[in-house]
Amino acid sequence: MIIYAGPLILGFLLGFVLGTRIKEDPESKLKFDASVYAVFIIAAVIVAYLLGPFPYYADAPLASGFVACAVGIILGKLIFGRSSPAVIEE
Repeated sequence: MIIYAGPLILGFLLGFVLGTRIKEDPESKLKFDASVYAVFIIAAVIVAYLLGPFPYYADAPLASGFVACAVGIILGKLIFGRSSPAVIEE
């Protein structure tokens, strides 16, 4: 079994950049608990399995770049997406 690094690295970088753009809005009252991340990873693995590997790839029965992107989104959100926007008071 060969692991192809190209889709993994590109998917992770794309997901990481997207994850850094996710900011919490204090007015929305939405919380990102651990259960949200667990459901997101489970849904990403199911979608990756249904997508299948890239053509001519034989490393895994799922789209590994898609899973790497989902992991990158979560890591980008946890590392850089924590700060909420500043509230301007008049």
